[in-house]
Amino acid sequence: MLRGLATVTLLADDVPAAARWYAGVLDVEPYFTRPVEGPPAYVEFRIGDDEDELGIIDARYATWAAGQSAGVVVHWHVDDLPAAVQRLETAGATVVSPPTVRGEGWTTAVIADPFGNLLGLITSPHWASAHGG
Repeated sequence: MLRGLATVTLLADDVPAAARWYAGVLDVEPYFTRPVEGPPAYVEFRIGDDEDELGIIDARYATWAAGQSAGVVVHWHVDDLPAAVQRLETAGATVVSPPTVRGEGWTTAVIADPFGNLLGLITSPHWASAHGG
C-alpha cells in the first residue's frame, strides 16, 4: 500500500524566510514555487540521492493541522549525524532530542527548525546499504 516517500510537507508562517533558510542549509534552491509571481505560499525542494520532495506551505492553508495534538517526525538519513546537527544548530535550529545510539549503526536526533517543524535525522545502515553506501 505505502510505496515510498513522495513529499514531506512542512508549515511556515513566513514561507519566503523558510525557503531561504532551507536553501541555505540544503545548498539547493526550490525547484517549484507557487504562485509564480509575488510572495510564495508553497515551495518545494528535491533533495538527497532519491530527489525526495520537501515542501513548505503557508500555515494558513494547512487545514489538516488545525486542532491536532499529535504529529509525525520524518527521519532523513545523513552520513555524519553530529556534523548535520551542528550545521543545523549553527543555522538557527534547536536540538529537541540529541544524537542517541539506537543500535549498532543506528543513531537518531530530532531538531526543530526556526519555524517550529521537527526534522528527524538518522544514520541508517539499511538506507546506506540500499543506496550503495
